[in-house]
Amino acid sequence: MPWPFRSLLLLLAVASVSWRNEPSPLKLVQTIPLDGVKGRIDHMAADVEGRRLYVAALGNDTMEVIDLAAGKRVGSVAGLKKPTGIRVLPGSRNVVVASADDGKVRLFTPDLKLIAAVDGLDDADNVRLDPAGEFVYVGYGDGAVAVIDAQRFTKVADVQLGGHPESFQLEASGNRIFANVPTRKNVTVIDRQTRTVIATWPLGEAEANFPMALDEQANRLFVGCRKPPKVIVIDTRTGKAMTSIDCCGDADDLFFDAQGKTLYVSGGAGRIDAIKQERPDEYRLLGSVSTSNGARTSLYVPEMSLLFVAIPARGAQQAEVRAYRIVDGHG
Repeated sequence: MPWPFRSLLLLLAVASVSWRNEPSPLKLVQTIPLDGVKGRIDHMAADVEGRRLYVAALGNDTMEVIDLAAGKRVGSVAGLKKPTGIRVLPGSRNVVVASADDGKVRLFTPDLKLIAAVDGLDDADNVRLDPAGEFVYVGYGDGAVAVIDAQRFTKVADVQLGGHPESFQLEASGNRIFANVPTRKNVTVIDRQTRTVIATWPLGEAEANFPMALDEQANRLFVGCRKPPKVIVIDTRTGKAMTSIDCCGDADDLFFDAQGKTLYVSGGAGRIDAIKQERPDEYRLLGSVSTSNGARTSLYVPEMSLLFVAIPARGAQQAEVRAYRIVDGHG
């Protein structure tokens, strides 16, 4: 074998070994069983102060409550008719849960007592809070975002989008809401003071834009698409797509760690991707972690440096929540 060819093979072998020995950006630190929970699992929310995790077990019609300090389930709320989005209100630590099938958005105390509900929000889905915790925003129906007064827990407004909203993000230092509208293949921009649509940003050939994250400091919006499986990076000052990044299939949750400058994408194809932001329009894959088929949803909790992934029951795999710690040097 000629020497140059042998040298090339040696270099390739060394590169392969280095890649295999690259430490994972995420380390599995806890697995919490959800015995008896069947079907699809949707979104999650964390009560950092109370060390609790709330899980929308959509296919089971329940909200599961996990004590993170004890590492076990400590409660379950039944009869929620396909729960989807969950948020914990600051201060009171009350829990907001949206249900798709009965169109209700319910409010529970930390000890799981139902204290209020808003009706008439068919296909209620993702839930968000404004930075001050004064309003709850819920995507629902054929194309609207409901605005709910968090104190009185009554609906005060609707913003029509022309298509069912999936994930949406609120600016902390501005008034805009960025909403994924997959049926329109765009991102719709809302002014939350005037409660009107102020812009629509088409995604070109990309489709099925479900998850979303925001890097407000760098003026970048991350839009996860399933067709093809990519994250599109949009300049929030212009609405223009600046670059795109390959990601896992069937993505349903996407988070940006502002301190570590890292994106975390979870998809039903059974993978989490960790993607490093080198510059606002330059990214590289840090690594991927295998999860389980159908494990679409996740929750990144920066205060804990943990990423939680919901694992649905499929075949021999029982339902559970896995907690991954951000590995030093990757965050």
